Amino acid sequence: MSGRKLFWAALLLAVIGLALVTRWLLHDGLSARATPSRLESFLARKLRHLSIPFGARETANPVADSVEVQRDARLHFADHCASCHGNDGSGDTPMGRGLYPKPPDLRTDRTQKLSDGELFWIIESGVRFTGMPAFGGVAEHGTNEDSWKLVRFIRHLPRLTPEERLEMERSNPKGPEDRAEEQKEEEFLKGGTAQPAGGEHHHH
Repeated sequence: MSGRKLFWAALLLAVIGLALVTRWLLHDGLSARATPSRLESFLARKLRHLSIPFGARETANPVADSVEVQRDARLHFADHCASCHGNDGSGDTPMGRGLYPKPPDLRTDRTQKLSDGELFWIIESGVRFTGMPAFGGVAEHGTNEDSWKLVRFIRHLPRLTPEERLEMERSNPKGPEDRAEEQKEEEFLKGGTAQPAGGEHHHH
């Protein structure tokens, strides 16, 4: 085969390969509601693993576990992370279901088997091409110590109690309707005329 024919054959194979890869990546169009294939999920995990510096993986958690640390991290998670990950870490939330790829279930072995250093690095640096942002250096997130506390809480997620989850629900970000309802309840408790939801009395 001449050099020119070889060139065109290689170019044709490259075009076909690119078309197949594009079709594979866009198996459901550009919809974020699509579920990644097993191969996509496998490659994403491998790329995430390779992207984390070796030194970061080996870093030990400098924050000792305690009741106070767990509570701080629990409320922090409820305020900053639960909208995507859920209070229980399942990722089964309206926001989480709308992401591509979906947030991982933080209670499963795939997350729990990551080292403390890897979890810390992901919280601080985020994961490219996913909905996971980098929280390092974000004033609202707090300090590195807060990230290490979150690592302690992620370890606790498989054993989260109903009481802890209820406490978290009170710290979840509230939308305009929730805040308006709370204001009505406060006014009612202070002797105002506004009735909280479910508090109307119907006279026949």
